[in-house]
Amino acid sequence: MTQLFYFADLFGVAVFAITGALMAGRKSMDLFGVLVIAIITALGGGTLRDVILGNHPVSWIRNDSYILVATLAALGTVAWVRMTRPIHEKGLLIADAFGLAVFTVIGTEVALQHAMPSSTAVIMGIMTGVAGGVMRDVICNEIPLIFKKEIYATACLAGAVTFVLLRMLQTPHWLDTGVAMLVVLGIRLAAIRWRFSLPRFHLLDRD
Repeated sequence: MTQLFYFADLFGVAVFAITGALMAGRKSMDLFGVLVIAIITALGGGTLRDVILGNHPVSWIRNDSYILVATLAALGTVAWVRMTRPIHEKGLLIADAFGLAVFTVIGTEVALQHAMPSSTAVIMGIMTGVAGGVMRDVICNEIPLIFKKEIYATACLAGAVTFVLLRMLQTPHWLDTGVAMLVVLGIRLAAIRWRFSLPRFHLLDRD
């Protein structure tokens, strides 16, 4: 199961690096800028999680594979877009949804492995899923998706809670992982397709 999570983690790194590269492309950055944004997007959430949990050194410092995968994914994205055609914005959102699902579950699992309470594990799962994207959007001068009305962090919350509950029930680990990822992915893709959103809070001024 450890090996499975490792490869899932690398998959999440690759997917988030792609979203970072696409965002950098939309901002007409040079190749260095593309690599920087891709790596920050791919590794930002996991780095913040490991720092908070005291998991030192953080994953990408211990293992060159993370930087390598993020770099190759970014360069591959640049080559693909140049050889074919620019990817539609919805493609970026869908790629982001896959990375969100993977990183949410991995972040929750890492926290549970460190014997953290369930509430902390859920928070770490959400943070791992959204922090890299927030960093990407802030650097690129975009309003982060997590702060828009779209359902984004809520999907992470649902997936992290699902994973924690299934772990408590001691169901097979692979089943917990798959179901929790599908919950995040399903909610996020449904929000993209049908534009689901949470109710807004309007504070009315009184004379």
